[in-house]
Amino acid sequence: MEILFVVVVFAVVIGVMERAVHSSRDFVAPPPPPLAENMPYLTACLACGKMIANTAAACPECGHPRHPPVAAPRKSRGAATALALLLGGIGLHKFYLDQPGQGILYLVFCWTFIPALIGLIEGLSYATSSDESFHAKYG
Repeated sequence: MEILFVVVVFAVVIGVMERAVHSSRDFVAPPPPPLAENMPYLTACLACGKMIANTAAACPECGHPRHPPVAAPRKSRGAATALALLLGGIGLHKFYLDQPGQGILYLVFCWTFIPALIGLIEGLSYATSSDESFHAKYG
């Protein structure tokens, strides 16, 4: 009985060791830690390929900016339409379109239901306008 116990333990130990050897072959080293923000390093210019410091605003060789300007996010015509039709009475669409003064005016007079009527008309106006004209007016 003791011999059977020793054989079973030996088989288990061999199996565990074999699994450890096989899993070590599949081991992938973790990626190196990211560089600190303020740690200087060199990077290639996107336009000319010259190596420049990461702290440079533009390439000294060609003048290309290191980080091109990011365009402001455009307002969605569909979201403005939905807000005007559903919550136009409290002026939520005006806040969405960066017109907080008019939004506050809608809130102050929401009890008269006049802003709700105007919001309905504006919602229909947004829905029927083209994307180009909407973005030209509201961004």
